[in-house]
Amino acid sequence: MFDLILLVVLIGVGYFAGTQVEKKHYESIKEREAKLLYLPTVSSKNLLEEKPVDSALLVYGNAVISTDYFKVILAGLRNFLGGEVSAYETLLDRARREAILRLKEKAQGADIVLNLRVETCQVGKAGSTEVLAYGTAVYYKK
Repeated sequence: MFDLILLVVLIGVGYFAGTQVEKKHYESIKEREAKLLYLPTVSSKNLLEEKPVDSALLVYGNAVISTDYFKVILAGLRNFLGGEVSAYETLLDRARREAILRLKEKAQGADIVLNLRVETCQVGKAGSTEVLAYGTAVYYKK
């Protein structure tokens, strides 16, 4: 009986700790997005203004994000029963936003990032995902 209680307590602590880490990460993302809002990042190739281009370079942002093991267990149950798997939705949302933020941080000083592309892949079997965001940072002549 003690082992069962210990298991339930550990699962609860793990779930709570994972939720807190996720909340802190979302707060960090929102804060950094607000700071980098001035830099437009678009998926179109042809949004150049009628200004002469000084330079352009490829920029990328990469993020590998993992969900906690306890959410993986709950997601496995959801897969078994069917329905929306919110643990993986938040995992992908955080990873995409983080990768785009890292791209924008590398492109600081640029006037626009064109042709944004985002690629994802699963890392391992424990609920980790990698997201690569890349595009062309364009700097106009001043």
